[in-house]
Amino acid sequence: MASRQPFTADDFSIYYVLTECTDHYDPFPVNEADENRPHFQGVTGLRNLGNTCYMNAILQCLCSISPLVEYFLSGKYITALQKDCSEVATAFAYVMTDMWLGDSDCVSPEIFWSALGKLYPAFMKKTQQDAQEFLIYVLNELHETLKKYHRRRAYEKRSIPRFCRKMIANESSIITRLFEGQLNYSIICLKCENCTYKNEVFTVLSLPIPSKYECSLQDCLQCFFQQDTLTWNNQIYCSFCETKQETAVKASISKAPKIIVFHLKRFDILGTMKRKLSTDIHYPLTNLDLTPYICPVFRKHPKYNLCAVVNHFGDLDGGHYTAFCKNSVTHAWYNFDDTRASEIPDTSVQTATAYLLFYSCQPFSIPIQKRKS
Repeated sequence: MASRQPFTADDFSIYYVLTECTDHYDPFPVNEADENRPHFQGVTGLRNLGNTCYMNAILQCLCSISPLVEYFLSGKYITALQKDCSEVATAFAYVMTDMWLGDSDCVSPEIFWSALGKLYPAFMKKTQQDAQEFLIYVLNELHETLKKYHRRRAYEKRSIPRFCRKMIANESSIITRLFEGQLNYSIICLKCENCTYKNEVFTVLSLPIPSKYECSLQDCLQCFFQQDTLTWNNQIYCSFCETKQETAVKASISKAPKIIVFHLKRFDILGTMKRKLSTDIHYPLTNLDLTPYICPVFRKHPKYNLCAVVNHFGDLDGGHYTAFCKNSVTHAWYNFDDTRASEIPDTSVQTATAYLLFYSCQPFSIPIQKRKS
């Protein structure tokens, strides 16, 4: 995980600036049956504190990941807290406790929002932010707060090819154990054919969208992992040729995380031109196969199942975020739109509004049983 870096509000305009749509279209309106339904653990709305729908959608997705919930609700996080930066993780635990063990249909995430805002003031301005960037900052901050140092060990399997070996992290946390993956890049000089390798850690994988109208998640993955040729200004320095050369680069996964998050790159900026891609991307709810993109010696994970989705409605000039999450208690899918939470059928989870996809390679169990009063 990268260390926390200070930034200004302008850092959040990398993709776009959104203004909240107050009268956004709601594809799942709340009816009387939803209002009278029993309150289940983890099915809790979040108050919008002023253009904070991006935060609410991310919190709903994180609070639907049972291993993460169990870690915080059980109190395990307390022993890992760094004394000088414990406020964000503690506030995150409070939100999870309210959402999983409280009796209210809606709670306020203000304590968490305030704690994170002290470190990143841009969040306190009540302007629209990018949900994907917010997720990265939250994961990074939780990692920094909960990380533990481990001494490096020798590689356990000497027979593993050098280019496929996983980096052994100095620091680990519940975040790295769940969300951290590793990419391996093979870099081939097209003049001398010398091949070098580079590893890169990721928590969110940003995927290009190859079609304007319709495609599948596999199409996006194939586009990301296909071999690219770097020419002209993108040439890479070759140590053998001692000059920059045209280079072929191909990525593969050398460490597949337990929870893999895909960011669908719907927002595009070319100079002064900005646009949102409304491509209908078909993604599976179950049995997503990543083995074609994983180094052969590390193809040990089963197939992945969808557990949460962040949706974006609107365009570059105005939009709104919601979340679909699968609940580990009821095994049903729910639509979370700020304060409103309503059950939806599996057939409604596949939409053209998907922006972030959360997949798990392991089934979720109930993180903690609510005590009976």
